[in-house]
Amino acid sequence: MVDANGLVIDDAENGVFRYHRTTLTSQEVLEAERDRIFEKCWLYLGHESEVEKQGDYVRRDVGGRPIFFARGSDNQIRAFYNTCTHRGALICRMDKGHGDVFQCFYHAWTFNNRGELIGRPDEAGYSEGFDKADMALRSPRMESYRGFLFVTFNPHAEDLSTYLAGAKEYMDLMIDQADTDMRVVAGSNKYVMKCNWKLLVENSIDGYHLIPTHNTYLEYMAGLGTKYGPNVRRWSRTLALGNGHSVLSSEAINGKPVAAWSPLYGEDTKEEFAQKRQRLVDRFGEDKAWLIANATRNLHIYPNLIINDVAGTTVRSFWPTAPGHLEVSAWEVVPGEEEGRALSRRLDSFLTFLGPGGFATPDDCEALESCQEGFLCDEVQWSDISRGMHEQNPKGTHELQMRSFWRRWYADMTGKPRFDTGDSIPVREDRTREEPVLASDDD
Repeated sequence: MVDANGLVIDDAENGVFRYHRTTLTSQEVLEAERDRIFEKCWLYLGHESEVEKQGDYVRRDVGGRPIFFARGSDNQIRAFYNTCTHRGALICRMDKGHGDVFQCFYHAWTFNNRGELIGRPDEAGYSEGFDKADMALRSPRMESYRGFLFVTFNPHAEDLSTYLAGAKEYMDLMIDQADTDMRVVAGSNKYVMKCNWKLLVENSIDGYHLIPTHNTYLEYMAGLGTKYGPNVRRWSRTLALGNGHSVLSSEAINGKPVAAWSPLYGEDTKEEFAQKRQRLVDRFGEDKAWLIANATRNLHIYPNLIINDVAGTTVRSFWPTAPGHLEVSAWEVVPGEEEGRALSRRLDSFLTFLGPGGFATPDDCEALESCQEGFLCDEVQWSDISRGMHEQNPKGTHELQMRSFWRRWYADMTGKPRFDTGDSIPVREDRTREEPVLASDDD
C-alpha cells in the first residue's frame, strides 16, 4: 500500500512547488494510480460521430479494459465491455465496423446491437431457469458532453457535467467553431512513448518549451514569412479550471483555420474566412467569436485527456502500461460541414505540427524520454514547477496549470477530501481579449 504523503511539496508562502521523482519511476505508485485515479475518474471513450449510422461500432481500450461503443437500431449509443458473457472471448475483434448483430466467434452466442442476447446454439439444451436477459452484454457507466463520450468505473462518481467543471467552457469554444456539429476524421494516430504518463500531461500544457524544443518548427514557419520568434508578444494565459483540469490559452498570431485568416492560407481565401468569421459574430458576438477563432487552447481534462485546439483540433488520450511507458492515441476533430480545400488545409496544419511525424511530436517524445532517462540519477530526487507561483495573473509561460494537475493527483493519491488550492485559484476569462477575471474559490 503506497503512502503518497510527502511526495509533493506545496509551499504557497515561499512560492515553492516540487514533486518527488519516485512518482514517475515507481511501479507501486503506478498501481496505486490505477486504483485511486483511473478507477475513480471519468475517462474519454470516443465521439458520437464515430458511430454515425445505426449498427456502427468502434472498439477501444479504456482504463485497462477492452470496451466498444455502438449505435443501436434504436439510434441510441451504448458502451459495452468487450467480453462475451458466456466464456469471455472478445465480441468485437476489429477496431471498427458495422453490424446488426454481434456474434462471438468462440461458441456463436449472438447479441443484437443493443447488447441483448438473442441466440445460442442448441436452445433446447438450456433449462427454463436460464435467463437470457441476465446474460446480456454488460455496460460501464457512460455519459456524453456535446458528443464527447466518457465512461467511469466508479458507481459513486459525480455526473460528467459536474466533473468537467470549468473545462466545459473551453470545450464549448472548440465545439462552437462548427456551424453544425464536430466530427472525428476517419483514422487515428497511435504511438508509444518511453516516459511516465504524467510527463505528457505536463508537456501538453507547457507554454514555454516551444522556443527551445521546437526551434526547427519555428525556423520552418519563419521561412514562410510568419511572426513566430522569441521577441513576438502575444496574449497568453494559464488557467486552473477546477477538478484538476486546466488550460493554456494563447493568441493565434499566424491565423487559425476556424476563421482567422493568415497569408499562409492564400490571398484567394480571404473572402471565405471573412464569411466564416461573420457567421461566428452573428451567432456569438464579437468577443466570443474572437476567442473561438483567434485564441488557441491546450486543454487538459484530468487525468489523461488533452484537447489541442490550435492549427488543427486534436483529441489525445493515453494510458500507462509501465512507470516509464505509455500508449498514445490521437484523433483529429473538424467541423461537420467542412470539406474540400478547407478540410485539407486543416488536416495539413494538424499533421505538420502535431502528427506523429510532424515537427512537434517527435521533439516532445525525445524531450520526455530524455527526462525519464535522467530519472535514473537517484541522487537528484525532486522536480520543480514553481514558476509564476507568486503571481495572481499567470502568463502562458507559468506553471499554474501543472500545479493544478499535481494538486488533484496528490489529493487522489493521499485520500484527502479536498486538495489544497495554494495559488490554484479557479480562473475564468471574461470573454474579451483583456486580462482574465479571477473568480472566488467558491465559483
